[in-house]
Amino acid sequence: MNARSKNRQLTFESTLEPTKGIESEVLTSNETDTRLRAVRVLPDVPAIDKPFDYLVPQSWIEDGKADQIKIGTMVRVPFSGRQVNGWVLETDIQPEEGINLLPLSKYRSVGPSQEVIELARWAAHRWAGRLNRFLTTASPPKNVPSLKKHQAASGEVNNTRHETVWFQEVAKRKKAVLRLPPSLDAISIASEFVIKGNTLILSPSISGAHKLAAGLKRMGLHVSVVPEQWQNAAVGGSVVGSRSAAFAPIVDLSAVVVFDEHDNSYQEERTPTWNARDVVIERANRKEIPCLLISAIPSLEALSWGYQIKLPRKEEREGWPIVEIIDRRIDDPTRSGLLSEKLTSILRESEGPVICILNRKGRSRLLACDRCGSLARCEKHQIPLTQREDHALECTSGCENRPVVCDFCGSTKFKNLRAGIARLREELQALSKKKVVEISSDSKGEIPDSDIYIGTEAALHRVERASHIVFLEFDQELLAPRFRAAEQAASLLIRSARIVGKRNEGGRLIVQTRQPEHEVLQAVLHANPEKLIEAESERRRLLKLPPYGALAQISGASASEMVASLSEISGIEIMGPRNDCWLVRADDNHELSKAISSVGRPKGKIRVEIDPRRA
Repeated sequence: MNARSKNRQLTFESTLEPTKGIESEVLTSNETDTRLRAVRVLPDVPAIDKPFDYLVPQSWIEDGKADQIKIGTMVRVPFSGRQVNGWVLETDIQPEEGINLLPLSKYRSVGPSQEVIELARWAAHRWAGRLNRFLTTASPPKNVPSLKKHQAASGEVNNTRHETVWFQEVAKRKKAVLRLPPSLDAISIASEFVIKGNTLILSPSISGAHKLAAGLKRMGLHVSVVPEQWQNAAVGGSVVGSRSAAFAPIVDLSAVVVFDEHDNSYQEERTPTWNARDVVIERANRKEIPCLLISAIPSLEALSWGYQIKLPRKEEREGWPIVEIIDRRIDDPTRSGLLSEKLTSILRESEGPVICILNRKGRSRLLACDRCGSLARCEKHQIPLTQREDHALECTSGCENRPVVCDFCGSTKFKNLRAGIARLREELQALSKKKVVEISSDSKGEIPDSDIYIGTEAALHRVERASHIVFLEFDQELLAPRFRAAEQAASLLIRSARIVGKRNEGGRLIVQTRQPEHEVLQAVLHANPEKLIEAESERRRLLKLPPYGALAQISGASASEMVASLSEISGIEIMGPRNDCWLVRADDNHELSKAISSVGRPKGKIRVEIDPRRA
């Protein structure tokens, strides 16, 4: 055996042979004590989540390179006949007598601190993931040989500025949720904390983080944007970033601020499905420092965690735009399409850019034969075929691509029952007599100036200002088959409200719906989040959904085996299968994580999502 696992039950024999060319460096524990310095390394190998012991080469000890090896240091090591990256988790390991150890191959970079590593261990348990996945997030994007001091931002900083009432409240309570309307001044809020000490600030997007950092720097405040400025962050100052910044290196952290804590961007969609908001909450709790979550409509998880601070009703209402709801219940859906008469007049008369949102790409998502009425469906999967811009029909699974021909009667004429943005762009251009630009997740490069934009929600990330934002079919958001549908729909409206501006700035948010009384729409219409919070809280409580319970989704070829083991644990409820997925529920996150870690992962493909976004 050449590498020793911390877990003595795990052994590697013939597969872990010394790397060719370094056999002479293999040492035994009965050699001179000065040559016995060893470290424990976690290899960056997807299927491995156990550390192994390696010897620090004698040459490193003699030339002083060994002094660079600390907890978190990134190194290169021989593993199973190849060279892999890894992180030092423990130093000054004393190997057992008679055990042969392979030496470290190369010093790579400064890595995450011991504090961050312990936070990553907690996250790995919380979201049933491997530690190396979290350490990758916590590591610099490029090798950092050593940390060097850098020049702080220039400018005068007013350290004696007046503290707001809510700032004093946060400092006193440490756990606080600040409910602010979409038109919040993020720079002013962040500066309150940065002036007082090194602060970790999260923004839903990296572009938003850069804007926030630029504003703080103009005030003479020292901030680094992570991950790009990882090295600067590691030597001092405040840190601004998106999801990955939750594990950023920060010296003497004094406070944590999370903007738009409700935003889905804080949750990783790939496994492990960790949430940056929850990570920084744990980080602040460990250091016993203030943590502030900010949202126009706070999530139930946030409200169950901290004390809510609200503005006076008049101020909160003024921070929202004018909202207009177009009730489409009286319209015939097969004839009127998505462009109502009222909306058409708005588009023709509006001044300034208008953004029309519809989360459906392509020309059509549902076609019916004009002659026999049959739906165009995939023969294999029996799901509706979509129509591309070149008019060809294709299956969303990628198994079929064919001309526009009815399988039943051979007709080539189809009715469009659910238009996509490509088709609507043509209709908008014909009706409004204005230039229309299409925007989706596939859009690359600069977005050209236009009178009207049509796109998926990606348009809300690409266009900074608009006079009107129109949701052409908001019901598909409200009725999405997900338990977080209401929360995610509200998030879209919050982002849109920020683009059109405050009520007194004249911007309008227009929503077409057949559910005008829905609590999401009523909350935005009246600028009163309580209308949504109360209804959603009651619904989640009855169904024992987060935050009134913990939820995981398990899928994959080996899912049934893991689910069978979980079903034998007291306090664990299994639901499913549905579409080859099982939902696993427990009373709280601790019990859920404990149960999943106790059964382990069976062999074969499996996906475990803790707090699934789309369950």
